[in-house]
Amino acid sequence: MSVLATVIAVDGPAASGKGTIAAGVARALGFHYLDSGSLYRLVALKAQQMGIAVDDSAQLARIAGDLDVSFADGSVLLDGEDVTESIRTEAVSAAASLVAVHEPVRTALFARQRDFRRPPGLVAEGRDMGTVVFPDAPVKVYLTASPEERAQRRYKQLIAKGISITMESLLRDIRERDARDAGRAAAPLKPAADAVLMDTTELTIEEAINRVLALCRAAADPKP
Repeated sequence: MSVLATVIAVDGPAASGKGTIAAGVARALGFHYLDSGSLYRLVALKAQQMGIAVDDSAQLARIAGDLDVSFADGSVLLDGEDVTESIRTEAVSAAASLVAVHEPVRTALFARQRDFRRPPGLVAEGRDMGTVVFPDAPVKVYLTASPEERAQRRYKQLIAKGISITMESLLRDIRERDARDAGRAAAPLKPAADAVLMDTTELTIEEAINRVLALCRAAADPKP
């Protein structure tokens, strides 16, 4: 009988630091890494390219089921084209949040996400990794930060890319996205009952990564 690979589930709202922290944990452990949010971004990007509305549940689910996607060396390929930067635009990010509310889309992507679970282990980050996709994960972390801090982080990222935007609009977008993600019927954003809550507002990336790694060590070597 095969033994399932270990999964570390890292969930949290937009700009909570979960992507950077989860990727850092995966590198430290030599584990595979799943950015589940990128799958929804890819569906959103493909829908935009095809002129499909974000409320067309059936068509969006068809796109999700047929995605030709691959991840390699930090890059995301869609239909063989590098879309790493394209899926990180504000327009695609906002659309991805709308796409994710559709149960048929989540169902179509469910098995694909679980296929990332392979030895020696997986660090999976998203919004429902610990609650829906990998409920048996031995380590579950729910990251958060104040809306103001998260808006500031996004602001710095976008300004560094030469994108002009205001803090007010970013803060409004984050609060609207939080409400939408938490209020959706399909896999609403919330911490798993057994998740460790970690507020990253005052933490550096390195400090947050080290805290997650400490949880992993504790789970691997539980005290008698």
